[in-house]
Amino acid sequence: MGAYLCPPVVLHGEHAVETSQILAEVRRRHPQAPWLSRIDGIAASTGIASRGWMLPLKTAAAPGSGSGLRTPGAGQAREALAGRGFTGEEVNRVIAALEAIPAPQTIQERTAPAWAAVQTYGEHAARGALRAAGLETADVDCLITSHSTTPALPGLDLSLLNRLPLRDDVLLLPATQWACIAGTRSLALAADLVAADPDRVVLVVISEALSTTYQPADDTLESLIVRLLFADTAVAVVVTGHPRTESVLRLDAVWHHTLLGTTDLHRLETRADGTHFVMDRRGPRAVQQTVAAMWEWLRVRHQDDRHPWHPDLLLAHPGGTRVLEYMEQTMPDAWPTGLLHYSRDSYATGNRGGAAVLDILRRAHDAGQKSGSRTLLYAAAPGLTATAVEGEWL
Repeated sequence: MGAYLCPPVVLHGEHAVETSQILAEVRRRHPQAPWLSRIDGIAASTGIASRGWMLPLKTAAAPGSGSGLRTPGAGQAREALAGRGFTGEEVNRVIAALEAIPAPQTIQERTAPAWAAVQTYGEHAARGALRAAGLETADVDCLITSHSTTPALPGLDLSLLNRLPLRDDVLLLPATQWACIAGTRSLALAADLVAADPDRVVLVVISEALSTTYQPADDTLESLIVRLLFADTAVAVVVTGHPRTESVLRLDAVWHHTLLGTTDLHRLETRADGTHFVMDRRGPRAVQQTVAAMWEWLRVRHQDDRHPWHPDLLLAHPGGTRVLEYMEQTMPDAWPTGLLHYSRDSYATGNRGGAAVLDILRRAHDAGQKSGSRTLLYAAAPGLTATAVEGEWL
């Protein structure tokens, strides 16, 4: 395959949001929730004490600028109250009280500041990745971008082309719906691009404000879990067709897998008050099926090797710790323990969606890896779809 990665650059959300702050906000807003007595245990089970957001918690939890009583609703309320025998003065007082109730944020109020942050974080990550590769913006031939939680048109690709700026003949490949798989699938696509033209320089930028899925008014148990899980991160990496002095990892093989009939298990829904991430409890078991399929791909790929093959590092983003545990339980017995150390380390500060795998890769890089260390990168995303990339440290 012959694709080479320079060190990825990772920018975490600058606002530390403590789990204790989220739990306090939930208790205040939903004092009658039937699951309230369980929230401490649920929070502890995530293993996440703090996560970084691009915007502070108070921004996500703030009410909207409008009134909870819309104009048509006010007229209907007046008619209903007058019909019940209330005096004009009494009706005015009731309507005033109703209008004083704040409305939830609109999708515009929630998304606009997050989209601005996504662009800024993405630009800084891109510039850092180019510096890490010893390259200039003029050297970039292709830009692959992903941002799934802040819909915009034009998107992050055109924003970065203008902000950096890049050449006007750069190939732009935006992938706004890759979500959690953006890290591995962008590397797979970049590898294909440089295989076709080894002189290409591909810049990958993923910038995700997953905190936009924090919906204060939601009162389901699933919404509590969503509140606790997500972090905001921007990552960027340069992929080339020839090894550079700065290159740290060579990509050798790619695998893709999609489960039919699973589009309802995880999804992002756009409603009047913004985006809502919806999870089905069957999701982790479906992700496990992609893991089993990956094990089989590796078995067949290496069945003729002279010596039994195993990765020295497994950098995985399967969506949660339950599937990490499943991976540890089902990987071949001869494989060494501790392969998922960096994956667990990343999860301890939040689920980063499409930015996760490159965050995990950066953690492994910073710890120092031996030349020749065999590495497997894996991620699964809503759909349900998965991509794995196999390679070696240089």
